[in-house]
Amino acid sequence: MADTIKLIAIVIPLGLDTFGVAVALGIAGLPAEHRLRIALLFTAFETVMPLVGVALGAPLGDAIGSTADYVASALLIALGVYMLRGGDDGDEGERLLSMTRRGALAALALGMSISLDELAIGFSAGLLRLPLAPLIIAIGVQTFIVTQVGMRVGARLGERWRESAERVAGGALIALGLILLALRLGG
Repeated sequence: MADTIKLIAIVIPLGLDTFGVAVALGIAGLPAEHRLRIALLFTAFETVMPLVGVALGAPLGDAIGSTADYVASALLIALGVYMLRGGDDGDEGERLLSMTRRGALAALALGMSISLDELAIGFSAGLLRLPLAPLIIAIGVQTFIVTQVGMRVGARLGERWRESAERVAGGALIALGLILLALRLGG
């Protein structure tokens, strides 16, 4: 049960961040015929990056033992702070949209740029020894859904909504890191 709660607490903020990027694409005017391709691209990257993170985090977690929980908490808090600091670039939607139009290399760069937080989450999940298959499935499903919804919502809403989603995601990751740290210190 504790793993399920950790899993949900990790996946939901990722969904909010992905939603924010998808809203930015919608705001920038991504054509409807590109939505499926972008959702599949995001889903592919966001499900592979945690695998890379886990591959790095699990052996490190085994090597550093009980310190791994503290490192995982610190990484989640740092990722949350990074997300809170990031939302002031008003041209982000246009930059993201232009990346969808420049071919395979730009699409790969876009996929990589939106999935770096999943790398950190995978690393933290490896440190926390969370079950891999449910993590990847949950990230993949939520990524596809929130990308589709975000692009549609973004076509109707303004930039402020995207920034709000990123701030909520950052706050949620900081809270999760602090909760994990408190549980570790208390237990």
